[in-house]
Amino acid sequence: MRILFDIGHPGHVHFFKHAIQHLQNSGHEISISARDKDVTLDLLESYGFPYRMLSGMGNGKWSLYREFIEREFALFNLIREVKPDVVTAIGGVFIAPVCKVLRVPSLVFTDTEHVAIDRWLTNPFASKICTPACFLKDLGERQIRYKGYHEIAYLDPRYFQPDRQIVNDLGIDENERFFILRFVAWNASHDVGHYGFSNTLKQKSVEILGQYGRVFISSEAKLPAEFEPFRLTVPSHKMHHVIAFADLYIGEGATMATEAGVLGTPSVYVSSLVGTMGNFVELEQQQLVYSFSRAEQALEYAMELIQDTESKEQWMQRRNNMLSQNIDVTQFVIQQIETASSLS
Repeated sequence: MRILFDIGHPGHVHFFKHAIQHLQNSGHEISISARDKDVTLDLLESYGFPYRMLSGMGNGKWSLYREFIEREFALFNLIREVKPDVVTAIGGVFIAPVCKVLRVPSLVFTDTEHVAIDRWLTNPFASKICTPACFLKDLGERQIRYKGYHEIAYLDPRYFQPDRQIVNDLGIDENERFFILRFVAWNASHDVGHYGFSNTLKQKSVEILGQYGRVFISSEAKLPAEFEPFRLTVPSHKMHHVIAFADLYIGEGATMATEAGVLGTPSVYVSSLVGTMGNFVELEQQQLVYSFSRAEQALEYAMELIQDTESKEQWMQRRNNMLSQNIDVTQFVIQQIETASSLS
């Protein structure tokens, strides 16, 4: 088969990477189109995946509209050139309309219910839409639900084993506690109008967490000068090793919050989007990720977790229980792709 992966976010690289490697090894012809957002291109290069960059992320609503039009034309031309048997992506807002016009099957994976534009540009045109079983919306007869989360596709122990040496290279001693703060840029189409930490709460979080251990900040947006000493400088493709050994994650990043929970790290998510995504509802029921719309409350709960010396061990037990209840998501992705050419 000829398979085109459309990659628009760092998390998409991780989600598809093991499936891409398996499909390549099975003799399939793989093409990748990419969007320049955050560390997406760095990740593709670190894994040795050749790609064609079709657009870059702008700022503001109007730049997103302009990018959509430009990327649709670029995808149209690429699909006509590559002639794939199937095109797949997370989200699908870019691929679904073009594939419908060109009569190429489009296979979409999504776990984000609050993307309003999907109602108009993805759901009516996609050949198949795969969602976690906990997805809050019914997308109709073309929706396939599976028992799992996107992050299991690359953080399942069958695919990922954390390396303590990567943490040691950051100068963190074996018995030293450390915490990860994550700030996002809030410039994605589905993030416009939403919020997390105020600048005052960012500063307060650094100061309070710093009383109990080392603080590292991961940020999409440019950091103020006073936060630069805390910047986490690990290469993007090694980030999950650091998350796995952290004593706490607290931040605005939804993907990283889920990754922390799936890795067994106490996780606190801060966003006005709380309550809109089924995976966070389910992960909170499993006591792996706790979500707060107010940063003050999130910080208070984070302090409770830090002061509980058994929280990390409890999270690992819950994580193992969660994994036992879910499928091998990468194998599910491979199966869906290999059968997708028959879709209309």
